[in-house]
Amino acid sequence: VQLQAFGGGLVQAGEFRTLSCAPSESIFNFNSMAWYRQAPGKQRELVATVNVGGRTNYADSVEDRFTISRNNAENTVNLRMDSLKPEDTAFYYCNGRILSWNYWGEGTQVTVSS
Repeated sequence: VQLQAFGGGLVQAGEFRTLSCAPSESIFNFNSMAWYRQAPGKQRELVATVNVGGRTNYADSVEDRFTISRNNAENTVNLRMDSLKPEDTAFYYCNGRILSWNYWGEGTQVTVSS
């Protein structure tokens, strides 16, 4: 199973950015999919999850600013990030879970300038 993440880049604070994760198999095969991020010198942290039923969960730091969604037609899981802040700067990783197995993408860098 491979997960390809794309959509990162340099953005200004206050702007939005959308990340996409494209798995090598159907997103319906995953019990849940998620986005994590890791900033320099910090541990990897969970940003948002969506399960096969569409239920979502967010880290407190991104609640009301980020939206995770499943695009069944395109077989992707997207993360729309609004009102970006410099502290959102990190490497963002896509994660997919099938039963007890976790799969990771290579990640994409998001840099928010002030």
